[in-house]
Amino acid sequence: MSVLECSDLHVWFDLPGGGQVHPVDGVSFSLAASERFGLVGESGCGKSTTILALMGLLPPTATVAGRVCIDGTEILSGGEESVRGHRWRDIAMVFQGAMNALNPVKTVGWQIAEPMIAHGFARRAKARERTRELLELVGIPAASVDRYPHEFSGGMRQRLSIAMALACEPKILLADEPTTALDVMVQAQILELLTRLTEELGMALVLVTHDLPLVSQFCHRAAVMYAGKMVEDGPADKLSWESQHPYTRLLFAATPDLYGAEEVVSIPGAPPRLDQEITGCPFRPRCDVPMDRCAGELPLLRATGPGHRAACFHTESMVTS
Repeated sequence: MSVLECSDLHVWFDLPGGGQVHPVDGVSFSLAASERFGLVGESGCGKSTTILALMGLLPPTATVAGRVCIDGTEILSGGEESVRGHRWRDIAMVFQGAMNALNPVKTVGWQIAEPMIAHGFARRAKARERTRELLELVGIPAASVDRYPHEFSGGMRQRLSIAMALACEPKILLADEPTTALDVMVQAQILELLTRLTEELGMALVLVTHDLPLVSQFCHRAAVMYAGKMVEDGPADKLSWESQHPYTRLLFAATPDLYGAEEVVSIPGAPPRLDQEITGCPFRPRCDVPMDRCAGELPLLRATGPGHRAACFHTESMVTS
């Protein structure tokens, strides 16, 4: 059974001068317990907006449509009142940029305990005890409970953010580029920690990142987003060598490979503006194998094999299952 079901999720932002931007357009996916799911794509493709919508954390200028269910319970239909009871308890988030996510004038112990107290998960004494346990869980001495964020390194602050997200034992963890700006050794430690937490606690994880090789090695499944849409999804380890969408293939071609002999080639052009109407396939202006029908028709996400889908007309002749 899926712990998280996201169905036909849409997000619109109102523009000051009139009109709207549509950064998330019909995103659907599901997650099982202990599953690690990657969301990849260029900046501005809608990854972070998608996970913020799952948490109900978008600003008032946003309009959200679609269904988000945790263990079969729809959490967004009632607005803030309905999602508040699930936020941090059932679904939590590690924000991009740990230093910006932590309050510089509050101790780390206070910040980790706060969601437990606010959501009735634990009283003050129990919350402090649980805080010390969480610090040890993420590899930080429990004695650090009364220290401030500026006293920790970047990697340690990222661990603190993870501890804070785990405070109420959520079923789902959303991680928005948790290894950005960290050196490779610290990145490996953070990923090892997240792997251990999903396996030991049964927690499902959504990882937002630009690092395609990381997704291939770390995640069970992955989805590629472009212009607010999911254009391909499937087993993470197969996306690199069985890409069905030209965008996915070109993303991997633009990724350096220390052990490969092929030249790194950038994708020409830029993603489309989302405040303007897009006709046909949004990737057509940058595609290296466009078809005539791509100019006027929008390809739909369809099965191309077991557990693998792509939104490209070139896949129509493939056997689906």
